[in-house]
Amino acid sequence: MHVELLYHTPDPERAIATAARLCYAPVGAAELMETMPEERVQSVLSTIMGSGHFSTLEHASYTFAVDGVSRALTHQLVRHRIASFNQQSQRYVRFSDGVATVKPESVAASEEASAVFDRAIDAAVEAYGKLLEAGVPAEDARYLLPNAAETKIVITMNVRELLHFFRLRCCNRAQWEIRDMAHRMLELARPTAPFIFLDAGAPCVGGACPEGKMTCGNPYPRVTRG
Repeated sequence: MHVELLYHTPDPERAIATAARLCYAPVGAAELMETMPEERVQSVLSTIMGSGHFSTLEHASYTFAVDGVSRALTHQLVRHRIASFNQQSQRYVRFSDGVATVKPESVAASEEASAVFDRAIDAAVEAYGKLLEAGVPAEDARYLLPNAAETKIVITMNVRELLHFFRLRCCNRAQWEIRDMAHRMLELARPTAPFIFLDAGAPCVGGACPEGKMTCGNPYPRVTRG
């Protein structure tokens, strides 16, 4: 898996603070963006994050490129509604040289399970290739391709949705592959807006676990905002 931060709103914390301060300022957003003292930016951000008034977080966004993940992951990912996605097409891309796949560690750890997995993948990919050779369109031959097939995807989320995504997918109870991706995305995002992403991640990072009896019992270290 490879995760890259392609783009984010320049100076996202100042942009968010500007949007929030505009509601109460006699001057325009452009002037606020240029002239608001840094201590005022931090004060506004503290109020936003402490009060839960997160609409202003929607004014900053992040775009990530993700390669080498499975279709099983992206089927989960697109359930996040407030986001934009562009994914490598199995309809227009013909995988005539074979299909790369993602093998779960739980499968790879067992020689027997790994052999079963490999045989099933090989059979599906071989059948896929035969359909292509027979003139079947790639958009129809792809019906044979497994959830394990590797894919590439570009993801854009605003900060509000990104925090929600991290809350759900950084949790230890999230599926392992999307959890790995979420942590990599958070590692890339945090340096760009350290105050906003200070306690980003699973719910237990900033408070109590909401899972009740389903808790993993292994919380992340708690982060307290100053």
